[in-house]
Amino acid sequence: MPREPEGTMESMQELAHQAAIDTHQRFGRRLLRLPGTWIGQSYSRAHRLRDGSLLSDLNGCAHPFSEWNYWWQAHYLDAIIDDGHSYLAAGDAESARAELARANHLLRGIRIRNFGMLPNYFFDDMAWLALASGRLAQFTLAVTGEGNHAAQTAMRVLGEQLQAGMDEVLGGGLYWSKKRDFKNTPANAPAALFFSRTGQEDTARQVLQWLEKNLFSAERGLYLDGLRLTSQGHTMEPAVYTYNQGTVLGALLELGEPADLAHAQVLIDATTHSLSSAAGVLAFNRGGDGNLFAGILCRYLALAAKDHHLEARSREQAKDLVTATAGHLIDQEPRRLSAAVQRWMIFAAAAQIELEAGD
Repeated sequence: MPREPEGTMESMQELAHQAAIDTHQRFGRRLLRLPGTWIGQSYSRAHRLRDGSLLSDLNGCAHPFSEWNYWWQAHYLDAIIDDGHSYLAAGDAESARAELARANHLLRGIRIRNFGMLPNYFFDDMAWLALASGRLAQFTLAVTGEGNHAAQTAMRVLGEQLQAGMDEVLGGGLYWSKKRDFKNTPANAPAALFFSRTGQEDTARQVLQWLEKNLFSAERGLYLDGLRLTSQGHTMEPAVYTYNQGTVLGALLELGEPADLAHAQVLIDATTHSLSSAAGVLAFNRGGDGNLFAGILCRYLALAAKDHHLEARSREQAKDLVTATAGHLIDQEPRRLSAAVQRWMIFAAAAQIELEAGD
C-alpha cells in the first residue's frame, strides 16, 4: 500500500527540499569546469558504456559526451524554480537568490551543451525549455525586480521555432520533430501552454482545438498520442500517456474560459478513473523519459487543485491524486536524473497543495 504523507505542509516541503539537495549532489555538475554553468548528468555515478569503458564525471564536472537528454534539463530547471519560489514564499531571500543563480547557470549549461545553441531537433523538447525559461523570467522579476535577458532570449528563440513547427497538414497542429512526419500531443500540448502564457491566446486556442478534434478520445475522456503521416495519409498512434493529460490540463486552466474549465474537469475525472490505482496513485511509466511522466501530470494537477474556478469535486480529485502519488514515493530512491527530478516535482506539487490547504 502507498504510504500516506504525514504532518503539515512543512513535512512535504521538507521532502521537496531534500529531494532538491539529493538531486544536485548526485546529478548536478559544472559543465567542463566552466564557471557560471550547471548541468544534470543522466547517471549519478560512473557509468559503463556499450563498449565496456567507464564514463567518469571528470572530478565533479559533467563530461561533454555523456548521454544528453535536453528535455530532462528543462524539467530540472522547472524544479529549481519551484524550489526558489518556496524559499521566496517563506521569506528566505538568500536561498531564493541562490536558486535563481543555479537556474541561470543551468540555462547557460543547456545552451553550451546543446552545441552552443538553444534550438533542438524536437519541438516538444523546445516547448519544455520555452516554458521553463518563461518561469525563470518571472522568477527573476520576483526576486530581483529586473528582467532576465538570457531567459527572455530563450523564450523568443524557442517560441519562433514552435511557430515554425506548425502548418495546415492534417488541418493544423505542430510537428513532433523537424522530420515533420508526426503530429502528437507531447509537442502540441506544451506548445499550447507556452502560447497561452505568452499572450498568444488565439494560437493556443487553435492548437487546443486541433488536439481535441484529432487526438481526444471522447469514449475514454483522455488524449491519445498522435497522428503519423504515411504515404497513404496518416495512422493513429493510440497510446495514452499520463503527462499528455497534464499539459492539456495546464493549457485549459491557463485559458480559463467556461468551456475550457468544463473540459478540464472531464480530463481530471478520466485521469482519476483510468490512470491511477485503487489507492489513487498515478500510473508510472518506467524507463528514461517515462520516469518524468507522472511528475509532469502532478505539476498541473496541483494547479487544478488550487484553481477555484473548478468545481470542488474536481479540485479534490486533483489533490488526492497528487497526495497519494507523493506518499507512494517517500521511501523510493531514484537512480537516474529523470526519476530524481520527477520525485522532486511530485513532492513540490504536494507541498503546494498543502500550503493552499493551510491558508
